[in-house]
Amino acid sequence: MSIFKKKINPSAFAILQFKQPIDRTAIFLMLVLSVLIGLLLLSGDRTAPRVREFTWENKQIGAEDTGFILTFFRPMNQSTVEENLKLEPPLPGKFSWAGRRMAYTLKDPAPYGVTYTVKLAGATDKYFGEKNQNKGTPMQPFSSSFRSRDRAFAYIGVQGETESRLMLVNLSSNDSKPIPLTPKDLVVTDFKPYPDSDRILFSATDRSIARTRGTLNQELFTVTTGLYPQSGSGTQQKYPAGRIDKILDSKDYQNLKFDLSADGKIIVVQRVNRRNPGDFSPWILEEKQAPRPLENEQGGDFMIRPDSKSMVISQKQGLAIVPLKPEADPVEFLPKYEQVLGMARDNSAAAYVKYNSDFTRSLFILDNQGVEQEILRIPGSIMAVYFDPRKNQDNQVQRLYCLLAQRLKTESYKEQPFIATIDLKKEGTRLVGTIKPLLILPNQLDTQISLSPDGLALIFDQSVTAANPSAADSPRNDSGQSIATSRLWLLPLVEIPADGSPAKVQPEELPFAGYHPRWLP
Repeated sequence: MSIFKKKINPSAFAILQFKQPIDRTAIFLMLVLSVLIGLLLLSGDRTAPRVREFTWENKQIGAEDTGFILTFFRPMNQSTVEENLKLEPPLPGKFSWAGRRMAYTLKDPAPYGVTYTVKLAGATDKYFGEKNQNKGTPMQPFSSSFRSRDRAFAYIGVQGETESRLMLVNLSSNDSKPIPLTPKDLVVTDFKPYPDSDRILFSATDRSIARTRGTLNQELFTVTTGLYPQSGSGTQQKYPAGRIDKILDSKDYQNLKFDLSADGKIIVVQRVNRRNPGDFSPWILEEKQAPRPLENEQGGDFMIRPDSKSMVISQKQGLAIVPLKPEADPVEFLPKYEQVLGMARDNSAAAYVKYNSDFTRSLFILDNQGVEQEILRIPGSIMAVYFDPRKNQDNQVQRLYCLLAQRLKTESYKEQPFIATIDLKKEGTRLVGTIKPLLILPNQLDTQISLSPDGLALIFDQSVTAANPSAADSPRNDSGQSIATSRLWLLPLVEIPADGSPAKVQPEELPFAGYHPRWLP
């Protein structure tokens, strides 16, 4: 019985447990793995860091695309990324970071019709800290490309086969020959491009009706352009240029002025009841919804604001900002002004015109905080205003492009139209405008101008009216006069001299006749 009372040494028992070969092998493997794990932790992951995603890879971008994002597989040494990122051709911008995501925001819209290359090599990860950058793991070289939208515009033809037809010109194409978008049997009177440039909204009258009753029977249509930027909203069903869809007839109402919202989802059109001319008001057309009148609203000229939620409309007491949906903000009145001519793309400011008692006209800038400032007073007319999309370092509007007319000191009332810039500068709390003429337009009061979405060029027309009234279906200007012929001009916008001297810009005449030109977004 004594043998059962003998105590066993615990250490000896543990040794006896691992006398088997499989136990010794397991212990050895665990020791080896522990050493390897320790070495790996000490040395870090030595695989090269790389770019996981580039948001503009192989895409087309427009003026509304303000920046791209690079996402990395691991945290990066930010300074090495910023020092080594190259864009060819250069696009100035600024960096911002959120973990492994780097955002590059463009200072100005990318010039259209250009292919850009993004390259990044020599950057390192941040596992070894920011102080000793040379010890970081160099990243796998990255290269990708993207392209800005084609530089394209539309106009209404005036001669021969193009008369009163909507025409498209793609200056970025190998063949910049004008493409007719509408058939000969439609007389086009006005148009607005959609934000994705894939379609154009236009008003037109059947030519057989226009010849006998004029163009007061115009209907609204859309037509495809054949352009399909990849940065557009949603998936786009592609159609060739010239596919037409009618969206509003003129059976019971005359369709007059219309406007298209910045997001392309809302159309506002002024309509007059054929049976009751006193019944006239703006109507709202939304996708997949029946047209409806804007309740309790009458007025004249109007413009949809860039937020696509409201519009500015002229009324007897001045101007009013009217919501396009009942649940939106209430109506806001602007009794001081008679006309709205332009709005900043980001809805930060708008240009309004005030008629003065001394027969001059003033141009006011009113920002979205309600601060107004008179920046120009002229004895003449203010006909068009465009906000330059290129802003200053404080992200403020720095320039306006205007079509103005100066009253001449002659016995009869005459005005001299000209294209000018107004440079804007803050002086304390005041906004001061400095006017600089660019181009004199002799005897061209019906000229229309359009600023390219990248802010690098103006396009304008110079029409010649017919001495004798022509057919009712012939092209006509805003004054109702027949247009005999019209030339189109391209004006490059070079850097304006700082000393206030006139800019040395030379317009280039385009080799086709037309009027009412508009750049595509």
